[in-house]
Formats: sequence, C-alpha cells, structure tokens
Amino acid sequence: MPGIAGFISRRPAAHGRRIAEAMLEAMRHEKFYASGTVAEPAAGVFAAWVAHENSFASRQPVAEPGGDIVLLLSGECHLDEDTRQFLSAKGRPADALDPAWIISLYQELGRDFVGKLNGLFSGLLIDRRLKQALLFNDRYGMDRIYFAETSDGFYFASEAKALLTVRPELREFDRDGLAQLLGFGCTLEWKSIFRGIGVLPGGSLWTLDPGHCQKRKYFTPETWEAAAPLTPPEFQARLEATLKRILPYYVKTKENLGISLTAGLDSRMIMACLPPLPRKPVCYTYTAERGRTLDDRIGARVARACGLEHQLLRLGADFYSDFAAHADRTVYITDGCFGVTGSHEIYLCRLARGLAPLRLTGVFGGEVMRGVSFLKPVGLAPGLLDEDLNRRIDAAAGVFANLKSNPYTFGAFKNIPWNIYGSWTASRSQISSRSPYLDNELVALVYQTPELYRRSALAALRLVHDNNAALDKIPTDRGFKGEARGLPFYLRRLGAEVTFKIDYIQNEGLPNLLAPADSLFRAVTGAMGIRGLHKFLHYRSWFREELGSYVHDVLTSAAVRENPLWRGGFISEMAAQHRAGRKNHVMEINAILTVEAIERLLFRGLPIPAGIAEDRAVAPSLASTTASL
Repeated sequence: MPGIAGFISRRPAAHGRRIAEAMLEAMRHEKFYASGTVAEPAAGVFAAWVAHENSFASRQPVAEPGGDIVLLLSGECHLDEDTRQFLSAKGRPADALDPAWIISLYQELGRDFVGKLNGLFSGLLIDRRLKQALLFNDRYGMDRIYFAETSDGFYFASEAKALLTVRPELREFDRDGLAQLLGFGCTLEWKSIFRGIGVLPGGSLWTLDPGHCQKRKYFTPETWEAAAPLTPPEFQARLEATLKRILPYYVKTKENLGISLTAGLDSRMIMACLPPLPRKPVCYTYTAERGRTLDDRIGARVARACGLEHQLLRLGADFYSDFAAHADRTVYITDGCFGVTGSHEIYLCRLARGLAPLRLTGVFGGEVMRGVSFLKPVGLAPGLLDEDLNRRIDAAAGVFANLKSNPYTFGAFKNIPWNIYGSWTASRSQISSRSPYLDNELVALVYQTPELYRRSALAALRLVHDNNAALDKIPTDRGFKGEARGLPFYLRRLGAEVTFKIDYIQNEGLPNLLAPADSLFRAVTGAMGIRGLHKFLHYRSWFREELGSYVHDVLTSAAVRENPLWRGGFISEMAAQHRAGRKNHVMEINAILTVEAIERLLFRGLPIPAGIAEDRAVAPSLASTTASL
C-alpha cells in the first residue's frame, strides 16, 4: 500500500539502510507502485516510501534546492488559494500537483507549517541542518502510521507488517487490541492489535532524533467544538459556497478521473456542485455478478443527468473461485483491519483502476454530515471466545461508552479513522481516492450545523435542489427526492426504509430467531423484488453456498481447532448451524477466518530479511536511550 516507513537510530548506516530497504519491500505490493529510500546518517534517519505511479506522492523524495530539507509523503495535501497566495507573496511559486510547496511552507512557518495542510496524509520531513526529523499526519489520523519504540531506535511505517518484518518479536497479539477488534470490528483509542506497536494519533507532530522523541499534537477537535451554530439560511449558504470552493481541489489531476456513484445523497451532492472539467470523468458503480441494485440504476441516471458515461463494475465468477486468495490479500494488505467480509473491496477497486487510477467518492459524507455510525458492538456469541477475551471485550465496552461526546468529533475523529480505516486502506492499495467530506474547511463548518439540520438530510436535499434541477428529480435509494415535504415524500421514505431494512436482514442481519424460516423469507423477498434491491454483498448466504468449502476447510483446520482463543466445540456446532440455515453466524465466522489469516500471514508467514537478524545479534547495547524514547 502507498505509504512511508523509517528507522531513527544511532546504529551504523549500513544497518539502517538494510532496515529501510526491508520495510520498503514489505510494503511494495503492486507493479504500478513507485518507491525509493532515503538515508541521512548524520541525523540517524533511514526511511522509505511507496506511492502510486504519477500520483501526488510519487515525486519523491522532495527536496529544496540546497538539499538540506527532504520530505517523504503519503497521501495528498491540497493547496488552497490562501496558501498559494501566501507563498507567492514570499516569492515561492507553488504547483498544486507538486508537493515541493510543502517544503516552502515549512521554510516560511517552521513547525507551524503542518497546521496549514489540508488533506489525508502522513509525512516525514528531514531537516539536515537541525539533524532531526518531523513525523506528522492529518488531523483525523486517516493516513495511519504505526510505530514501535525499542532499545535500538524508533520504527514507524504506514503498514504494521513493515515493523513486524524487521522486529519479529512483535509478532504477537495485543490482547486488549484483539478484544477490541473482535468486540467492535476495529481497535479504539489509537491502539493496534500487535503487541508493542502503537498508532500515531490524528493531528500529531513528533520530533525525532536518535535517542529522543518529542510528542505533541498540532490540532485537537476542541478547536472546532466551541463554534456557535449558524442559522439554517446561513448554514445552507455556507455549505454550498464551501463545497463549490473546495471541489476543484479534489478533481484537479493530470490523470483520468473516475467518480464512484451510489444511489445516496453524498455522491449526489458532489455531482450537483461538480465544477467544469477539461476532460470528462467516467462514472461507475460496484455491483453483483448478476442483477441490478438501486445503486446501479440510480447511479446510471445520475451520470446521464450530468452528461457522463456510467459503467457497472461487477464481481466475477473468479471472485468466488479464488476467494481464499482475495481474503488473504485483504487481511494482509490492511494488517487485519479489514476482515474476510471485506474481500470484495480490493477486487472491485482493481477493476476501477482499469478505468481511472484516481477516484472521487462520497464516502464519509453520512458520517460527517448526518452522524451516521456503524461503530458499535459486534455482538459475537460469548461461547466462541475464551474467558479472558470475553472479559477484555466487556472492558472495551466501557471504553466505547465514554467515546461519544460531541457527535461531529465522534464521527470525524473516531468513527471514520478507526472503523472505516480498513475499507479505505484496501481501496488505496489499488487506486488513489479522494473525498471532500474530510476537507478541513467542510468539517469545521459542520460543527456549526443548526439544530434543525442535525442528523437530517435537509441541508443535502436543499443543496441538490438549488444546484441541479435534473438531479433533484431523481430519488435516492432511501426515498429522498426534491424538497422534504408533503405526504408523497413521507410515503416514499417509509417504503424505501422498509425495503432497505428487509434487504439488510435477508442478506446480512437475519436474527437467529428468524433463521429457521430463511428459505421462506428468501422466497418471499425474491418474489417481491426486495432481495438484492439495496445490497449486493451476500456473505451470509455465500458462507453457506458459494464459499461453503472455503469456510469448512478453514474452520476444521488444525490452526483453528487448536487455537486457545476459541472454544473448539462451539465452532463445530456453530458451523453446522450456519451451514444448515438454522442460525446466522456470519460475524463469528468472519472473526475466526480473519484471525486465522492474521496469524498465518503476519505472524508465521512473514520472512526475516537476510542480514537483519545478524545485525541485531551483534548490536551494541543502547539501553541508555530507552528512557528518553
């Protein structure tokens, strides 16, 4: 996956270079990645980078003319007009598609430069004059950095597997992190699932030199929480002006642009305010091998209304026949953050890359604008896990209960970077993705949402209504169309919500109480045209049918049967119940398959690069540096 990695240490330069090269190799997954290494022995910095070819971050390493300042970057930073004018006034011309302007900003503002950056990014800035480096990330922590502090130095990487490769002793679960993953589908409070590996909190700016790590935050959401609500007319006007102002940053590219369309409001808002483009983008929608969902039909209508081409990107037969490989790749690429039931993401994004290497998407819109959240207890059957993990999941529930304070802070700074990180990371392995809904300016505005608009679609509907009459006439999958008023509107909304819930229950969330009537439920929903109307991912039935052999092979393997994390007798009974349709155990099966893949791929399967073990065996004692790290 595109990202950065590095090692800060007093160790000999030859060892540091070997570490950087080994970490680089652990992150280089595709032939279309560009990559390289940088070494600054005087500062004890040995680093590596990986990027999509021709992307914003592919022009690396970035250095100022004198060579004293070097930047490695993951992700993208958007050059807004105010920053461009500021740099121009200082005699520093800036190209929005060339990250060199970030070094210019550092030269003018010093460490305060990072507070002016907007986008989803992480970076390492090496200042050879000061013999130190700055490690930083975006305000939300969406461009994740893992780190480990050891007696011989400070390790960091965009992928945990890069650390596991060069520090094999870290290839164990952190029991609290694992409990959170099993209990909530993700880790909480910047914890990782790996023992001794942490996650850089969002809005961090850490100063690194051998033997010392100064940790500080350059931004906290409290800065925005104090903002007073606007009136509805003020907010509506500001929302429209802000979205129109920032969208040009998100469509600016020298590559082909693809727009991922769904039937929802978030991509609709983008299309309603889309600026004129020198080259028409291609629109597409992810879908099933056969049939049509509302996303398919409505996405096509939205594209036509905007005069754009639309294509369906379908799961193929090879998705099922090669599922074991797709599942392994998903767990491996995302370091276990995205489970087996996310195996479709890389598959579909690879198809999207065939159309355009850059994707504009409405993802995060519901979470930021309307407080939508799927971060909640998974509710695994207690009989599945050992007693220690059950206790730790109960403790994690206490942590989770204290997270929900300001709803916008929870959405942008917790729900998204923790719970949605896995799917975002899987997609980024194949395409460069952009979403305007985590733009700093837009998120800051959302904190001023008036009470009338909170957890409401009113602002979005009015924005579409005021900016594109053709889109205003096309209903969303949840029944939104035109202005939200009148009996027809509420009847349409009620019908859409009923079909959505029924389709969800049929495909994913069938309660165990109704499971024995599954075949009847399936026949009725199929006859009514509801089954598959909203959802094209049917892992519950796939685990019984198309993927039944794969599931059976893993669940009956010695690695699962002998794993002390699980209660073996429960697994065999659970598998039989799910296979027979008597109960719905899709979440439990996903947990077992995912953990098995993590242990096999990231603990037992990673090689130890040649030279690393030998170097460490003869390493001098650096215990004196530990206290200051």
